[in-house]
This record gives sequence, C-alpha cells and structure tokens, in this order.
Amino acid sequence: MNLKLFEHKNILITGASSGIGEAMAFLLAKTSANLYLTGKNWENRTEVSEMYAKTRTCPWDKTDGKTQLFEVDFSDSTSIDDLISEVTKENITFDYLILNAGVSQRALTLETAFSVDRLIMETNFFGPVYLIKKLSGMFLSGKPVHIGVTTSISGLFGFPLRSAYCASKHALFGFFESLALEYSHIKVTFLIPGRINTPISKSALLADGTSYGKMDNGQATGMDVHRCAKIALRAIRKGKRRKLIGGKELSMVFLKKYIPFLFYLLARKISVT
Repeated sequence: MNLKLFEHKNILITGASSGIGEAMAFLLAKTSANLYLTGKNWENRTEVSEMYAKTRTCPWDKTDGKTQLFEVDFSDSTSIDDLISEVTKENITFDYLILNAGVSQRALTLETAFSVDRLIMETNFFGPVYLIKKLSGMFLSGKPVHIGVTTSISGLFGFPLRSAYCASKHALFGFFESLALEYSHIKVTFLIPGRINTPISKSALLADGTSYGKMDNGQATGMDVHRCAKIALRAIRKGKRRKLIGGKELSMVFLKKYIPFLFYLLARKISVT
C-alpha cells in the first residue's frame, strides 16, 4: 500500500487503542509519520505489541518518526483540555486528524436512560466537535489540514437498538460537511464502515449504561479490521469525500436511497446483534 503521502506528517488519531483507529496506527507506523494517538485505555499495549511484533510494526515501537500516547476520554471535556494543553505546550500542529473515538449502543429507544443518550452523544459527537473548536487557532491559520471522520452506515439511517448511536453519527455528517464547505483549506473524508471485526460491541452501552460485554455475530463475521484500515487510509490519501467500507450490509445504504420500502422491511428483520 502506498503511504508516501503521510511521510513526515503530524497525524492525530483518536480512539487508537483498539479497533479501526488502532489498525490505522499500525499501518502508519510503517512510515516516518509522527503519530499522536489517543485512547481511553492503553493498559493492553504491551500485550498488543507482543502479538504484532512478528508481523507488523507497532505504533509505540516506531524507529522512524515518533509516537506519543495520550489517555483521553472523549465524553469528558476536561480530558480533551489536557490533550490540548500538551499539544499547545509542544507547539504541535497537525496535517491529518483521524477521528475514531466512539461508543456504540445495544438498547431499545424508550428503555434507554437519557443519561446514556447524553453519554453517547458526548463521546461520539460533542467530543470531536469540542476538539475541533479547541484547535480552531490551528485551523484558522490557513494551513492545509485533512480530517478523516469515522462515522458508520448507521449514520445514514436509523437502526434498531442504536437510536442514540445513529443520532450521533448523523450529527457528524452535518457538522464536518459544513466545516469543509466553509473553509477551502480544510478537507474532510467521511469513513463509513459497516460491519467490521472489532470489539466495539463489547463496550456498547445497554439501557442502564452498563457494557453489553459480548461480541456481536455481525461484528465477528465482519470485514477484517486491517483491510478496513487500508481502505480508509487509501480514501484519505485520494481525497475522497465519502467512502463506504464493508460487505453485503452496505446494500442497505442503496436500498434506503432507491427502494426505501424494502429497506424498512429488511431493517426490522435483520439481526441487530
């Protein structure tokens, strides 16, 4: 895969301690890019390093370029403030921001506590928005910057047991598309994955805010996360505005647009876990 465009660039990846964000970090670690990686939990990094040592370059073991790890909870603005303080102190400006941090949901709309709806929105939408606002000085300097926003096909339509999650992903489209239209030096690529083999379902929130704690069959049989990461980075490299990533589940996007009655029929019957 050609990653030369990312050579010697400063790249911020949120949600890089697992899933798609981690997979993109592994790929970019093979370049001279300077990686600034945020995660909610870095406790497993030694285990992950050992697992990938023989097959992939670990982002925290880079020999060319540097890596910095930041523990950030995107539902907490003070945690984001701590990240901004570190970035400001070191006078870091970013060429790329790849926004992956997020939390999913497995609960019926009317049974979900409002506090859970709010937590999902804070993590998936307001957290990234707050980050962008806090970096507004960098953006307003006129320096070209490219933002990759990981949304979901669930951000293109509603889906059972995902009401707040869908809402948060819908919101990302509205905010970041507006940003790109307002400032010509800011590029935005929406990465729109379907079912990808990541542990996101394990940390998905139930109606009371506890973790679902299980791997969905849809996730377990989804696209390999490293293949997803390659497609995502290729889309960013090519300057795509939107990139659907996944398998047969992507057909739901086209059904919703062109044959909506069939979409609504199938959406009620498809396994949601």
